[in-house]
Amino acid sequence: MEISVNLSGIQLIISSDKAQPRQNGMILSGACVTTRLPLPPKRFYRHGWQSWSLACWLDPSQPPARIRSAEFRNKDEDPPYALAENHVSAWVGAVELVDHQVLLLGALNLGGRVELDSTCLNGFFEAGYPGNEWFLAHGEEREVFAQYAGLLAERFGRGCTEKAARVWCSWYSLYNLVNERVIHKVLDQVGDLPFDVIQLDDGWEIIYGDWEANRKFPSGMGDLAARIAATGRKPGLWLAPLMVMPKSKIFREHPDWLLRNEKGEPVPIGFTWGGSPYALDTSHPDVLDWLGQLICKVRGWGYQYLKLDFLYAGAIPGKRYKEIPREIAYRNALQVMREAAGDAYILACGAPIFPSLGLCDGLRVGPDVTPYWHNTPMSTWLNNPNHPGTRNAIRTGLHRLWLQPLVNVDPDVIFFRSRHNGLKKHEKELLRDLGRITGFKATSDIPQWLKDDERRALREFLENDPVLEHLTRYRFRVGGQDVDFEPVMLLPDPVQAPAKLATALGLYNMLAYEILPAVVAASRNNIAR
Repeated sequence: MEISVNLSGIQLIISSDKAQPRQNGMILSGACVTTRLPLPPKRFYRHGWQSWSLACWLDPSQPPARIRSAEFRNKDEDPPYALAENHVSAWVGAVELVDHQVLLLGALNLGGRVELDSTCLNGFFEAGYPGNEWFLAHGEEREVFAQYAGLLAERFGRGCTEKAARVWCSWYSLYNLVNERVIHKVLDQVGDLPFDVIQLDDGWEIIYGDWEANRKFPSGMGDLAARIAATGRKPGLWLAPLMVMPKSKIFREHPDWLLRNEKGEPVPIGFTWGGSPYALDTSHPDVLDWLGQLICKVRGWGYQYLKLDFLYAGAIPGKRYKEIPREIAYRNALQVMREAAGDAYILACGAPIFPSLGLCDGLRVGPDVTPYWHNTPMSTWLNNPNHPGTRNAIRTGLHRLWLQPLVNVDPDVIFFRSRHNGLKKHEKELLRDLGRITGFKATSDIPQWLKDDERRALREFLENDPVLEHLTRYRFRVGGQDVDFEPVMLLPDPVQAPAKLATALGLYNMLAYEILPAVVAASRNNIAR
């Protein structure tokens, strides 16, 4: 059915099975819908598939910036669309036709994608998904996104939208070189800093897939949880339950639990700190049972805050035990973990955004931050704006603030230290302001690394909630101070360079600012000093 409608002042030609008025917009029905625009759009809102995938307003005249490394495409993008000719957005897309007015097309079911093809917004669902509804609205940007968020709440539910906990996380100082002795010293040094959670990150487990304490934690995970709880704070723990390494016990003993490709080979999920893991098949009933048992075990150790990472592994394409759509298979697995976790707080990271709604309390909304601004070889030379980097994290995180009515949005940790930190003062301030805007307050700074003024700034950040005003798309007033993010929103122009050279230089950048400081931090003298 093709109809012509006037939607809040613009004339559109809409192709869909059915169209009904709703909330200053329309509900469209159809596995595929098309909205023909009256003029070429000035900007296109592209929403990334998972936590790290780029979300931002793009120049639609520029082609998609394809990631040049296949390993990073698997890790950072929605694989079927990573090499698409047109801009493709996960679940929701929007165009700016005139200043301050946007036209939004958003799926109301899982599996939806929105493609911008010249002057057409095309919405389509991947095969096999039940439901075929869309929300179409035109108006002021924050208003139409708020209307859409309300409809998503009706469909998927809301997570914990109360004030997020204040978290100390081990990752961005210690990385996977963490050990029991170092964490004990951090607990001694944290003093009366007002953290609600002390969260141990990657590095405690035997290997991805075998979630038991390794030799660096000889007293066991229950003992550490008890030590954290004795400080009056909730114990937190990192897990990546949907991926496994080839050397893990689960990989060797349960090959039928692995997601497979058309050739019957295990499906890799991309390059990580631990190597190249593979995905579990989240449709397999034995995998679901194992996931429930794993979360129950961790809860039994005493952990009340669970950071579940690399969750996209549960939704990447492959041949599944049951022929169900990939995002539904993932959501079913997350539902199992949610029920096993009880009243524990779940922070979903590296997570498909919409399939996680209603089942997690917090949701990472951008790539990892780093103690440097921009990894040029990784982000620019490899055309990968999803790669860890503080500028990348701020850009994507800011473009997902509209999710705040649905879940605590996590822009990642905030840096206060000058030690082992290449961020300039104004770069650290922008990151802190984003933390204040989201209300998600976390850091990884080791207390002994902080100078007196840095410790005071951390305390002020944790204790105070400034008055916030959202002025324009990228301008805010935070505690009476104007903050403008617009200068850091633009994507850098791609620079062609050999992929292997870019990867090598990018890893060198990580070595200088992340790995070497972590080695230093893990030494007895440095932590104790």
